[in-house]
Amino acid sequence: MTQNAGQDSLSPEIELSVIIPARNEEASLPACLTSLVSQSELGFELGRHWELIVVNDASTDQTRAIASNFAAKHAGLIVLDAPPLDASSRGGFTGKTNACWAAAQIARGAWLLFTDADTIHETNDLSRSIREAERHHVELLSYSPRQIVAGFAQRALMPLVFSELASVYRMKEVNDPERRIAAANGQFLLVKSETYFAVGGHRAVGGDVLEDVALARNFKRNRHPIRFRYAPEAVATRMYRSTSDMIEGWTKNLALLFPQPLYLAGWRVLDFLLFFGLPALALGVPWLVSWQRGALLLIWARTLWRFYSRVARSNFPAFDVGLSILGIPLFVYLLIRSTMQHRLRRSVEWKGRSYKTSR
Repeated sequence: MTQNAGQDSLSPEIELSVIIPARNEEASLPACLTSLVSQSELGFELGRHWELIVVNDASTDQTRAIASNFAAKHAGLIVLDAPPLDASSRGGFTGKTNACWAAAQIARGAWLLFTDADTIHETNDLSRSIREAERHHVELLSYSPRQIVAGFAQRALMPLVFSELASVYRMKEVNDPERRIAAANGQFLLVKSETYFAVGGHRAVGGDVLEDVALARNFKRNRHPIRFRYAPEAVATRMYRSTSDMIEGWTKNLALLFPQPLYLAGWRVLDFLLFFGLPALALGVPWLVSWQRGALLLIWARTLWRFYSRVARSNFPAFDVGLSILGIPLFVYLLIRSTMQHRLRRSVEWKGRSYKTSR
């Protein structure tokens, strides 16, 4: 472990520990760390009231060097090397859960914030999130960030994915302690330290590829209240920097996120066929009479309204929502691909590692 020399001057108890697991994140980490260390929060100073722990997860790029350079300039920033995932431990942890659990062991905050290296934090989001958790009397608070996308494939696909997530994981139900459904987003996951360790933390969900949702379920199962919401004013993220990364990432997650992925794929195929097929029939079949053409166009209009009303729940810009109909073939492909990986191969690939799955 490497830490700043100023660490010795830190108080033994602090309010918050921010933990960033990072594996080959040289493209994203500088912006993330800059957004965190530059927060001008009056009375909430890095190195005095909160600490920042970057966990280098066996990176082969400049991730560790970037983190170390920041640590040399900022008291309270610690660089930690994650324990190796050898043959004996691989079954108990994924790379991310292993890194998060290692950092939690040395964290001194009353609250722990797990956040990804591809996030960008708005000013004051750290202290405000703690106040929000305390105000709502919850022990786990998670934000769904504003998504930064680039390129046609991301703009067309991502609204579809997030609209379906909004439909399956309705935030009102997630936040209701009487409902079993639970959800969280590992890009911003704030937990009360005492409760986190009481339910086993990331060790208890160590082998889960979808560790954020598993952790939220563990909290809720043990009767610890949680809160989950869309928070564009607090944090943004660019999840994927290439189409291949996006395909690998959603292949890992889609079959776990949705209870009936193949059923969902079938419905989206129907949307696609109706969207393009109905106007083709109405305008291209010469023997239809006017009322039949009108009926087909009315059904088409209803299909448009139903589809775009659903996709609007994604909180993406209107242009991206408009493009989403063209993302259906890729979405369907990924749903099928993810299902095949989880149910037939029983393994998924992520960042150069292979993980066994039980789905």
